[in-house]
Amino acid sequence: MTAQAADNPARRLFAAVLACEAIVIGLAIPVAVVVLDVDGAVAGGVCGSLALGCLLLAGLLRRPWAIPAGTAFQALIIATGFMVPAMFFLGVVFGALWGTAIWLGRKAASAQAR
Repeated sequence: MTAQAADNPARRLFAAVLACEAIVIGLAIPVAVVVLDVDGAVAGGVCGSLALGCLLLAGLLRRPWAIPAGTAFQALIIATGFMVPAMFFLGVVFGALWGTAIWLGRKAASAQAR
């Protein structure tokens, strides 16, 4: 990104995407355990860590490294599809929302620069 993350007008959208991801990932835990017979400790550890990471990252969006870290986080979210196959689709949807937020942030930053 050309503008600092703190100046990014799309920061609220980034935070909303991460907060919604945290909810969806949290809801994947009972699906993994009950429906797909994944060990509860594994499902809770993986999905719980990712959900907590999303929330922490949402709070750290003022830091310049947060948006690239969030981009990398999207790949981890998609990878949860190996545990809960529906997460492949949901991860791609959230990744598309993240990409849209990046695009809108750049567009808004260029409009503010004019």
